[in-house]
Amino acid sequence: MSKEIIVSPSILSADFANLERDIKLVEDNGADWIHVDVMDGHFVPNITIGIPVVKALKRFARKPLDVHLMIDNPEKYIEDFAKAGADIITFHYEAVKPENIEEICKKIQSLGCKAGISIKPKTNQNDIIPYLPFVDMVLVMTVEPGFGGQEFMHYCAQKIPTIQQNGKEDLIIQVDGGINDITSKVCVSLGATSLVAGSYIYKSKDVKKAIESLRA
Repeated sequence: MSKEIIVSPSILSADFANLERDIKLVEDNGADWIHVDVMDGHFVPNITIGIPVVKALKRFARKPLDVHLMIDNPEKYIEDFAKAGADIITFHYEAVKPENIEEICKKIQSLGCKAGISIKPKTNQNDIIPYLPFVDMVLVMTVEPGFGGQEFMHYCAQKIPTIQQNGKEDLIIQVDGGINDITSKVCVSLGATSLVAGSYIYKSKDVKKAIESLRA
């Protein structure tokens, strides 16, 4: 039996002057989660939003906030993001010391959030296998993190089966980067269970149809 695909529209492609409107738009048209990209200008070459904005989003967002930390030293900020209203907190494997991963995951979960770990395109999927028992979700980046609207890197999607084979049955495998109605099918066929899409959804003339196409 196939798993229902979790669609998490990225507000990186929304109108930042109208975030409440744009979040309501995707929530009303089938979004499961709201993907919030947090960038610090160090781990990635871009700066987006931080804890105060997440707190503001929580006041009106009806769906879980799927917070992707593309930042250095994420462990320093986990408690603040959880208190601000994050429901899922994903940190990067490349931003932490491997020996701290189990502890970081337990801290996230102790705060009532799902714990996710993400890997950049150049990171080998085998590097995170030892940590799969501790996480609720793996986020496979199929573009270089930092900016929206990039082209999907097919070789990155090939990491999915190895992660699926080595993870627990209920592990969520999320893919982010260049997701549309074509690349989504590639990812799902390989074992992905959650898809992040920004420009594909927000630039669509029919948001409901775009979201539905990712589940098709």
